[in-house]
Amino acid sequence: MSSVKPVIIIGSGVVGLTLGHGLRKSGIPFEIYERDGSIDSRDQGWAITLHWVLPYLKKLLDQETYEALNSVQVDPEVGRNDTGNFLFINLATEEAKFRIPPNERRRVNREKMRRLLLQGIADRVHWSKTLIDIIKDSSSNDVTAVFEDGSQVTGSLLIGAEGTNSRTRQFLCPGNYINSLLPVRFIGAAVDMTPDQVKPLRDLDPLLFQGCHPDTGSYLWCSMLEVPEINGTAGTPNERYRVQLNVSWPVKSPDDEVKETDAGRLAQMKQKATGWSPKLKAVIDAIPENSVVTEIRLVDWPCLEWDNRGGSVTLVGDAAHAMTMYRGEAANHGILDAYRLCEALQAIHHGESQKSAIDEFEAEMRSRTSAAVLLSRQACLDAHDWQNLNENSAVLKRRALK
Repeated sequence: MSSVKPVIIIGSGVVGLTLGHGLRKSGIPFEIYERDGSIDSRDQGWAITLHWVLPYLKKLLDQETYEALNSVQVDPEVGRNDTGNFLFINLATEEAKFRIPPNERRRVNREKMRRLLLQGIADRVHWSKTLIDIIKDSSSNDVTAVFEDGSQVTGSLLIGAEGTNSRTRQFLCPGNYINSLLPVRFIGAAVDMTPDQVKPLRDLDPLLFQGCHPDTGSYLWCSMLEVPEINGTAGTPNERYRVQLNVSWPVKSPDDEVKETDAGRLAQMKQKATGWSPKLKAVIDAIPENSVVTEIRLVDWPCLEWDNRGGSVTLVGDAAHAMTMYRGEAANHGILDAYRLCEALQAIHHGESQKSAIDEFEAEMRSRTSAAVLLSRQACLDAHDWQNLNENSAVLKRRALK
């Protein structure tokens, strides 16, 4: 690998930034290119759970940044004393059907984690750079990224880390890059609540829980996003919590398709809560009428084969293996991709063939994540099928890396 030309990372999400930290720690030059104008350009999603990947993340980050993860947890107090479970309940009765023993975990705010990761490598992130083409030099391993603004950059390796709708994946897989749409629809909102309003939820679990209605198949995911300790309202008359409320359901008719407006989607959330326990239905019914209600399209892509152009272009994270969130493993696999790719780049730096190292990296990733994508797909379907839900269901299998 050339010691002059940098590694080009497309996308400054959690995986792209984590990869940047790993490369910086390894002394490998890199540059990150992001289509958004700034980190504030758009909503960055809700929260993610880091569990089996934590030992690898610790190796990628410097000690100060890793320890600062505690400050971006949705509830640091729970994080300091976490003995909870992944709780799956009957939405009609609030009774627990399963309690899945957790690994060590950190439930973190995605946007705050991204801001944390930006520290220390902000000078390597270039904003307003929308990738439109990739040019491979036929006489070398060099690769050039072409951006919408007319600029270009040449590097020793280009890594697509730009998420589910990856332009890099489209370049590598022109015939089969399109995601598969699952027969389930998913919408959600972030809601501010008073201590009294949030109490029924935190009584079930102070951090997060999920559940299904046995008759309708409607599904609820509930997670804290901020607690008073985090948002600075603790002990004040305005003490508040911010809560992530997501509802999903299987598509059985055209009426099940997601509505086009926030008001229409909110009405859907409230309608899908029909038959839930009075406490849980009241929580959904109390979502303010002016709330932003976001649809997340449930799609996946099981890390199919691609031509890495002689080891000069590859993928990581959702670009390589988009998966649904019903097992909460997508970010964990993406961060492990970053760790494995750093290992490959270190090997190249020490003389291994770039083609060989990237091939080995992709083989491990594909073996690991192809099954994970399909397991997450099955978990999505199982989560809405109460009658057939059991301890062997994909949604309930223990989260752990083999």
